[in-house]
Amino acid sequence: MYIPHDNLMDNPAEILSFIQRYSFGTLVTNIEGIPVATHLPFHAKMKDGQLILTTHIAKANKQWQGVTDQQNLVIFSEPHAYISPSNYDSRQSVPTWNYLSVHAYGKANIIDDKEAVMALLESAIEDYEPAYMAQWNELPEAFKYKMANGIVAFEIAVTTLQGKKKLSQNKTDEERKRIIESLKKSGDTNMSQLGEYMEGKK
Repeated sequence: MYIPHDNLMDNPAEILSFIQRYSFGTLVTNIEGIPVATHLPFHAKMKDGQLILTTHIAKANKQWQGVTDQQNLVIFSEPHAYISPSNYDSRQSVPTWNYLSVHAYGKANIIDDKEAVMALLESAIEDYEPAYMAQWNELPEAFKYKMANGIVAFEIAVTTLQGKKKLSQNKTDEERKRIIESLKKSGDTNMSQLGEYMEGKK
């Protein structure tokens, strides 16, 4: 990913927080010379100083068969928005797009142990809907393991991490204030969140 110095996001805690907030990522691999992508929810955690991403994919999706023998790329990208030149001082200005994105590279390990797969699924429940755990715990074990048999779980130990936040860093304070105001008053949650990042509140 091309990252000008002013747009670099390299604080590990900030990157982890970003991935945990926008955890629906895009897994990109190569199958016979063709890029292939699948959109998946990821659980992110630090383990012994290394970022670990865990997820699961449908067993019928053949992309999982190559994740252990190549570099995988996972892309996390939100929020983003069009930025109008009406926010700038000079009329000789052009539109642009502000956004945040993280690219994570690493090889994967398949998780075969049934109990570990179940723990992964339960961590996903805790991430997205903790209240559902009570219902999950009441489901028959045979049903849960039957459902789990239809997926392949794996973890990616991230070896290369790239973070970018393009937030009008090259504009004046007044221009940035106008951009933030326009984003926050848009009524669009995605744009409001981008405005919060520009304010340094996230």
